[in-house]
Amino acid sequence: MKIVIMIKFIQQLFCIEKKPRKSLFALEWVMMAYLAITLLIVFFTYTKAANPEAMIWGRIRIAFITVALWGVYRMLPCRFTRLVRVVVQMALLGWWYPDTYEINRMLPNLDHLFATWEQNFFGCQPALLFSKALPSPIVSELMDMGYASYYPMIALVVLYYFAFRYQEFERAAFVVITSFFIYYIIFVLVPVVGPTFYYKAVGLSDIARGIFPNVHDHFNFSQDCLPSPGYEKGIFYQMVEDAKAAGERPTAAFPSSHVGISTVLMLLTWHSGNRKLLYVLLPFYILLCLATVYIQAHYAIDALAGLVTGALFYFVLMWVYKQPK
Repeated sequence: MKIVIMIKFIQQLFCIEKKPRKSLFALEWVMMAYLAITLLIVFFTYTKAANPEAMIWGRIRIAFITVALWGVYRMLPCRFTRLVRVVVQMALLGWWYPDTYEINRMLPNLDHLFATWEQNFFGCQPALLFSKALPSPIVSELMDMGYASYYPMIALVVLYYFAFRYQEFERAAFVVITSFFIYYIIFVLVPVVGPTFYYKAVGLSDIARGIFPNVHDHFNFSQDCLPSPGYEKGIFYQMVEDAKAAGERPTAAFPSSHVGISTVLMLLTWHSGNRKLLYVLLPFYILLCLATVYIQAHYAIDALAGLVTGALFYFVLMWVYKQPK
C-alpha cells in the first residue's frame, strides 16, 4: 500500500499541468519588490556603502535565477518545478539576511535605547541573567536544540503543505517568505544588533551596572560577539556556535524573526488541522522562543515583539493572499 502511494506521489510530481501559471508566483513578486526597494537604497547610498558592487551584482544574479526557474517551469509545468521555485527562494533567504547588515551598518546603532527600555521594563537584563539562573548542561542543550530546530521547522511545515495540502502550498510559502521580507525591511531601518554584539562592545561589567552607552557606528567596523552561554561541550551548543560563525552579523535583533517566523509556522500548522504535527512542534517552538534570550541573541522585548508581529503577519498575509484560479 505504501509503495502504491509513493508511486502515485511521484507521478503527481511530474504530471504536466493543464493550466500552468503564466506569471511569477506571488512570493516571487514579493522578493522582486524587496530587491527593487533595497536596490534603490544601494544606489542612493552608493558612496557610503561598503560593498555596493557586490550588492548590485548579487541582486542581478537572484533576478536572473528567478526568471530562469520561471522559464524552466514554463517548459515543464508540474508540481516538481513549482517546488523547486519555492525551495530556491527560501534558500536565498540565507543570502538576504547578512545583506541587511550591509545597509543598516550605515545607520546609527540603537541598542543603547533598546537595552535601556529592557532595563526599565524588566528591571534587569534578562539576556544577561537567564543563563546564569539556569546553568545546567541539560537546560543549555535543550535551549540550543530549540534554537537549532528553526530551519528544520520551516522545511517541515512547508513540505507538509506541499505533500498533504497542495492546494494551499503556495499560500503557506507566500506567508512564510513574505514574513521574512517584512522582517528584513524592519532590520534595514532599525539597526539593533542584540545582546551578544552590544554586550561585547560595551563590556559585561557596564551592562551589569545598568550602563548602556551609545556606540554610534561601532558595528560598521566590528562584528565581534560574545560566545553563547551554556554547556560548551554540548552537541547542540556547537551547532549554534557553528551557525553563528558561518553567517551571523550584527543585525536583525528587533523584532526576533526566529520567534516571529516560528509563530507563523505554528499558526500554519494549526491551520492545516494536523494536531499531531502541532503537538510535536510545540515543545521545539517554546524552547526556541526561550533560547533567543538564553543564548543572548535577543533582548526579551525582541522576543515579545516577534511573538506579536508573527501572529499579525500570519493573519494579515493569509487574508490578503488570493488563491490562483
